[in-house]
Amino acid sequence: MNGKLAIAALVGSIFLLSCNSETKHEQNTNIHKMESNKKQQVADLLKAIETGAQEPVAVINPESYKQHNLGIADGLEGFGATLAQLPPNSAKVNTVRVFQDGDYVFAHTEYDFFGPKIGFDIFRFENGKIVEHWDNLQETASDKNPSGRSMIDGSTEIADIEKTEENKTLVNNFVEDILVNGKMEKLAGYFEGDKYIQHNPQIADGLSGLGSALEAMASQGINMEYDTVHKVLGEGNFVLTVSEGTFAGEHTSFYDLFRVENGKIVEHWDVIETIAPKETWKNQNGKFGF
Repeated sequence: MNGKLAIAALVGSIFLLSCNSETKHEQNTNIHKMESNKKQQVADLLKAIETGAQEPVAVINPESYKQHNLGIADGLEGFGATLAQLPPNSAKVNTVRVFQDGDYVFAHTEYDFFGPKIGFDIFRFENGKIVEHWDNLQETASDKNPSGRSMIDGSTEIADIEKTEENKTLVNNFVEDILVNGKMEKLAGYFEGDKYIQHNPQIADGLSGLGSALEAMASQGINMEYDTVHKVLGEGNFVLTVSEGTFAGEHTSFYDLFRVENGKIVEHWDVIETIAPKETWKNQNGKFGF
């Protein structure tokens, strides 16, 4: 099967899910399996961009699929049209982290389509099907950052599930206090000394690395401003924030993933994407709109 036929089959293959009734114990076990299954379904769906596998697309609701990637039209038709633009066998997908927060599953992925990229994808489930999608994509840095780290490496182990809401509150407060409102006097309280692993391609580890990078940008007249936090999602020790602002004067979407340990932020990944002019959008759903 050639690439375009595989894509057509991929988009056309939609299957129904079924469910059974269980005892209370079986229901609880099944809920856990379903939650894990949603993460696997997302990983499989993303991998299907590379493999052309048909079955994973069944997780998308064919009647209602709202798209927030501004370069893709709504529905399965928009998804299929984008895949059809890829040269056959050109795409590569390596999902490194997948998390779930209620009806939302979010993934951190290394892509190669239309060039190498790092992306965060967020999918919303409803009645067992994906009905909405958001993402942020950035070209993969050609070099590692000053501390020798890539945009995608680092910790992957999910822990402290019972602290999910506590960690989400901590990270939300950090972004609001420091990045939105500039209350730099509170900065040190969110970290354990200079213990801070950084994956931004331009910034070294530690608060000292962050400070040096911000000073260097300011000296070049480059400002990074966060205006609004649109969504905070988390699972255990990992928390993702979706924010809107400006970078170097351009309307920008910021996706920041933080790892929390013992009530302090200890690791950070991000993807920064310039928001395209509205006249170029292929859907009118907006970049955010949670």
